[in-house]
Amino acid sequence: MDVRSKVYLYQTTVRWTEQRKGIISCAGKPDIEVATPPEFKGHANIWSPEDLFVASVNICLMTTFLAFAERAGLAFTSYESEAEGRLELVEGKFQFTTITLKPMITVQSAADVGTAKELIEKAEANCLVSNSIKTRVVVDPRIL
Repeated sequence: MDVRSKVYLYQTTVRWTEQRKGIISCAGKPDIEVATPPEFKGHANIWSPEDLFVASVNICLMTTFLAFAERAGLAFTSYESEAEGRLELVEGKFQFTTITLKPMITVQSAADVGTAKELIEKAEANCLVSNSIKTRVVVDPRIL
């Protein structure tokens, strides 16, 4: 990986709309309605901070894998990953204790299975979101 000595800034805005709901926005991107989840007296069917936190780890693993796969010339036909975040009360405060990712990668040739496994492990080690949080991240890949 080519490491550059740079700083990148990512800016978002959140605006309360009503009840326990709001809108997050970022210049040049579609707005997303967000809310407190139902288990905390919030709203169903709306993205919550908890959903977005778990999704961020899942997305980062995928995009990191895609970058490594492209550089390695890995021929794969699909990538799909389920993610589950475990939220627990620890010492009187809620925190995510574990996020389990289950990527399923389909390669074109059985000869590529080992390469795909190496690349998903490399992606796990280099995922910037996983490396930025204290939550334990477990990756349980299936290569087909």
